[in-house]
Amino acid sequence: MSDAPEVYDPRYLEGIRLFNECEFFEAHDVWEDLWQEYSGPARRFYQGLIQVAVCLHHFGNGNTTGAKKLYYSCRGYLDEYQPHYCGLNVEQLLSELERCCAEILASEEAFPKFEIVVDLIPEIHLDGSEPSEV
Repeated sequence: MSDAPEVYDPRYLEGIRLFNECEFFEAHDVWEDLWQEYSGPARRFYQGLIQVAVCLHHFGNGNTTGAKKLYYSCRGYLDEYQPHYCGLNVEQLLSELERCCAEILASEEAFPKFEIVVDLIPEIHLDGSEPSEV
């Protein structure tokens, strides 16, 4: 899939900033506002990012069942945008998310009890730079 234009909506960048500060619910809110108004080729991409943020929000709050469900859902949205889209290394983000969620993904328990490992939480950097430089 071809990359979107290099001019990014400020809400996309604000969501990335919040995401990188582990403010996942707030990142979700900002990206959801963007997604609701957007009708172009990145619509499903934004929806996937929303679900990544909610996945990590749930995981951080101990809702590992919800996190696992949203992990698989976000993959369904973002897989088609690999390897790069909108300046984001989607392949890397999904790989890091998988590593972060590995314990809950491997668990066969209905309600697995794992805590998120802070050092494994993915960050988003556009085109190898900090978002403020984009």
